[in-house]
Amino acid sequence: MPDRGGGPTGPRIRVGRPSRRARTLLLTLGVLAVLGMAFVMFSGFWTDWLWYRSVKYSSVFTTTLQTKIGLFFVFGLLMALAVGVNIWLAHRLRPPLSAMSTEQQSLDRYRMGIAPFKKWLLLGITALVGLIAGASAASQWRTWLQYVNGVPFHQKDSQFHLDVSFYAFDLPWYRFLLGFGFAAAVIGLVAAALTHYLYGGLRITSPGARATAAATGHLSVLLGLFVALKAVAYWLDRYGLAVKSSDFKATDNWTGLRYVDATAYLPAKTILFCIAVICALLFFATLWRRTWQLPVIGFGLMVLSAILIGGLYPAIVQKFQVQPNEQSKEAPYIKKNIDATRKAYGIDKATVGAYNGEGSDKDTKKQRAEADSAASYRLNDPNIVSPTFQQLEQQRKYYQFPTTLDVDRYNGQDTVVGLRELNLGKLDKRNWINDHFVYTHGYGAVTAKGTSTSQGAPQFTESGLPTSGDLGDYNQRIYYGEKTTQYSIVGGPQKELDYEQEDGTQKTTSYKGHSGVNLSNPINRAAYAVAFSEPQILYSGAIGDGSRILYNRTPKERVEAVAPWLTIDGDAYPTVVNGKIKWIVDAYTTSNGYPYASRTTLGDTTADSLNQGDSQRSVVAQQNQVNYIRNSVKATVDAYTGEVKLYAWDESDPVLKTWEKAFPGTVQPKSDIPADLKEHLRYPQDMFKVQRELLSLYHVTDSDQFYNASDAWQVPNDPTKKDNSAVPPYYLSMKMPGQNSQQFSLTTTFTPSGRPNLRAFMAVDADATSRDYGAIRLLRVTEDKVQGPEQVQNKLNSWDPVANWVRDMKGADSTVLYGNLLTVPLDSGFLYVEPIYAQGRNSEYPLMRKVAVSYGDKMGFANSLSDALNDAFEVDGGSSTEPEKPGGGDTTTPTDSTVKEALADAEKAFEAGQKALKDGDWAAYGTAQDDLQSALERADKAQTEAEKKAGKNGDGKSGGSDKSGSDGKSSGG
Repeated sequence: MPDRGGGPTGPRIRVGRPSRRARTLLLTLGVLAVLGMAFVMFSGFWTDWLWYRSVKYSSVFTTTLQTKIGLFFVFGLLMALAVGVNIWLAHRLRPPLSAMSTEQQSLDRYRMGIAPFKKWLLLGITALVGLIAGASAASQWRTWLQYVNGVPFHQKDSQFHLDVSFYAFDLPWYRFLLGFGFAAAVIGLVAAALTHYLYGGLRITSPGARATAAATGHLSVLLGLFVALKAVAYWLDRYGLAVKSSDFKATDNWTGLRYVDATAYLPAKTILFCIAVICALLFFATLWRRTWQLPVIGFGLMVLSAILIGGLYPAIVQKFQVQPNEQSKEAPYIKKNIDATRKAYGIDKATVGAYNGEGSDKDTKKQRAEADSAASYRLNDPNIVSPTFQQLEQQRKYYQFPTTLDVDRYNGQDTVVGLRELNLGKLDKRNWINDHFVYTHGYGAVTAKGTSTSQGAPQFTESGLPTSGDLGDYNQRIYYGEKTTQYSIVGGPQKELDYEQEDGTQKTTSYKGHSGVNLSNPINRAAYAVAFSEPQILYSGAIGDGSRILYNRTPKERVEAVAPWLTIDGDAYPTVVNGKIKWIVDAYTTSNGYPYASRTTLGDTTADSLNQGDSQRSVVAQQNQVNYIRNSVKATVDAYTGEVKLYAWDESDPVLKTWEKAFPGTVQPKSDIPADLKEHLRYPQDMFKVQRELLSLYHVTDSDQFYNASDAWQVPNDPTKKDNSAVPPYYLSMKMPGQNSQQFSLTTTFTPSGRPNLRAFMAVDADATSRDYGAIRLLRVTEDKVQGPEQVQNKLNSWDPVANWVRDMKGADSTVLYGNLLTVPLDSGFLYVEPIYAQGRNSEYPLMRKVAVSYGDKMGFANSLSDALNDAFEVDGGSSTEPEKPGGGDTTTPTDSTVKEALADAEKAFEAGQKALKDGDWAAYGTAQDDLQSALERADKAQTEAEKKAGKNGDGKSGGSDKSGSDGKSSGG
């Protein structure tokens, strides 16, 4: 053993191998590190399996996992074999190195360097390419499942007369196989060439033959395989023309064959296929001829043919045959595209009717009477009244309502709905216990009439904490919601805050549901501690028998997880059914392979003024393109138990049938939908947005008119916003011309491309219980001077009564907010109704102060809808635009002393504000408005409390104060 340092008598330091203790320590640390990494990987797998088992969709997890594993190993092994066999064969066919050239002598050191590790190097290379290829193949699990489970559409394309299922399910898988084959051939060819070069089979600078006969034969076969695959690619490209996207004058998203494709590209692909087959045979022939002369000539001919036949010839046809007479040449193909697109998006049965649009001046009294029954005008805009819900019904600052509320139907009335969800960001004290054990759920659904207000505020029909009103008894705890993004641990020794009572005492609860994953098992706790990077889960005393962890808690997350093959609508909405809060989630089956149908990008098509920048309400920040869509599934998520149920809605959809074969038992039949639940199902917004975008062009069925784009439409900008975003569709109970009663509908308007005039009105029957559910009706405006939404908004804004009131409000330092501008067909014209809100300088929420209406040249502006309509149609009872006194629309006499006192204060503030307005004292006016709003809030709250105590509805629950009378009209501001 060598010594270092010291003299004859100095210390001697022994240097050598580590001691046995050190080696044992290092070995132990190494084993622990490996075990730790293995447990981290295991924890991700194990927690996923536990979650799927907890929601009773373990078959989705196992089917998906098995498919991914199968694809990984099969294609990983195939790629490893393709590379490994070619390297081994090239090494086996190496020439003797006895007479090495100078070039080979320079490579000798590399050969000597890898000689001891040849086997390991071969295994390493093959394993690496196998892993990469396997991972790539595993991502194609959807393509594989659709291929093996595909069912026919029973619809054939117009060019090749093949079932649509070939393009939707088969062709994508064939293209994947082809791509994999190309990758294997190229990587195998490169690996073989490098091996041949390293061992002398190929020479670059040496004199004489550049390749040995063995190398020539080996590489020729690989090149032959590559060219053979190219032949297959040419053949599949023929069918790919039916789903090929291209730029075209008629539309930016053209899909399918055009004249040049059918007459030039299609025969060119066939000719190139034949040439490629011959070229591949020439490469294979080198096994006997041992020369590359003919294969190289054949390959050059193929490349030249691809340039001339596949590129130049179609360009000549397009230039000299199509462009001089493009309209007539393309007409048959445009017609195919129109028919396929309308069918693929479900708009082929949309009915289009001519509609004058200008209205009539003959009988204004009749029009005024018809206006009452034409629609249930929603005066509470769900996008504006959320702060009002928040201020009046938040109850505790750690609760919140969504920014945009939802619209549902209860007792036949359009109702604005919001859930009081948890907002942990507003807790006074944030810590791990509070965030995950104490504050675990929201509480209660709050509803208000959509068609009327109470002193400008929503007229609540379900309110309070706990809530009471029209909804009856139901489980109010919300463990699963749109804002519930953190995990919670419930059901154990730590009690949860249920809600805080009026006297400040806290009511506690413990979760009794069977949702989530049981943490009593120490392995489960350890796995979640690793998966969530939270070691306290492992040792916290707050976790014990019965503890369950809840996560993946938003409705969209849960439905996407149990049905990863569905595209989820951007707006999940809550409803109360059979004593439970249920989230309803619309889900779509989509495809990108419907021949001739033009594509659309879902994320762009579904964007409007309400969901821009809001990922919770936007369909897929998904920018994927589709050309087939169906609302095939209605899903529900229980807000308490988290239970997910998938119901088939469009049972004839072949894409849904395909996925049902792949995941049997996951989707329940349509007949299993409870009748009470069906009453709350509605036509989905994102589906409607996609269809209206397509109908802006594809309402035209004549190919010449479509080509000229002479009747192209566009979705107008939202006139109440300044960001040029599209107007959102509105849910509204209304009557279309020819209907005898109101139908719950989803509506929108169209303007001509590049112009603001109204061109069409679109409505779809959105009531799932209706016989005509999903029926699309278009009213095509025949007059060119009918004003569109933006024009109507500008006209109202510039009208003196409106302009003066807005100026006065702004002078009083109040913010004016414009509600949804609703459009309703009425007597050959269109009635526009818009609630207008004002928010005081120090107020935290807006109140509806005015209603503006427009019908042709008629306009009305008053404190209530009824007065505004009277004003517009100039009938008796027409109201001036003077503000209505507080409580003016309330026909009942308040009996509670607190209410009387608050209303008296409100009247004093009102009179003070009117006096200040006349004097031009804006500071005093602003103060008076703040006092007025404060008094009205006190009156409304006191009235609600009085009704609760008196049991006004006879069942001990307040149904919400209805101060507007039985006609559902607003009582005014």
